[in-house]
Amino acid sequence: MEKGKLYVVATPIGNMGDITIRALETLKSVDLILSEDTRETTKLLQHYEIQKSQISYRDQNHIRVFSNILETLESGKDIALVSDSGTPLISDPGFKLVQDLIAKGIKIESIPGPSAVIGALTVSGLPTDKFTFIGFLPKKSGQQDKLLKEYGALESTLVIYESPYRVVKLLEQLKTSLGNRKVCIVKDLTKLYENLIYGEIDAILTDRTSIKPKGEYIILVAKKDF
Repeated sequence: MEKGKLYVVATPIGNMGDITIRALETLKSVDLILSEDTRETTKLLQHYEIQKSQISYRDQNHIRVFSNILETLESGKDIALVSDSGTPLISDPGFKLVQDLIAKGIKIESIPGPSAVIGALTVSGLPTDKFTFIGFLPKKSGQQDKLLKEYGALESTLVIYESPYRVVKLLEQLKTSLGNRKVCIVKDLTKLYENLIYGEIDAILTDRTSIKPKGEYIILVAKKDF
């Protein structure tokens, strides 16, 4: 019997219209969907009138559910992996699953689509030829400083995810670690209240009124001397 496939399916990061035809066809055709949060996936499925069985998949329950996932795939059934938004595995669950399924001889297929990293980079006004995705920084300032100085020495734009409650603190840390660099702050990409802030760190910190403690933030940092 031919084994099933795991499809890694990108879903919208805000605007429901940002989904590919192939992604919708895949979600309709698979036998099961692995969802980071079944409630969030249900909203998407209902919007596109798709009825499909789901189970919750996160790094924390990987060991507990992996055998069932493998058994399903080995029986010839196909599975889709989705995160709450965007492309799975990019600061979202899925790496352990893909790694372990490859080791078991299961085929993995990418269904590409929205990615907050790429979307933010294209509107940042910062160099796009080389970029480094850092994701979320460590919580401790000492660890942040070490990591920022390491990556800040590279000739590339840095892409960082941050909680809305810590954006100002991050800017202050960036100034301390890297100096007064140019940045682009992207809030709620593709959503109704999308907002982009451009400028040097000092200028943005002087007028903080546009930085609200809610929403989803991506901070892009220019390379030195840009």
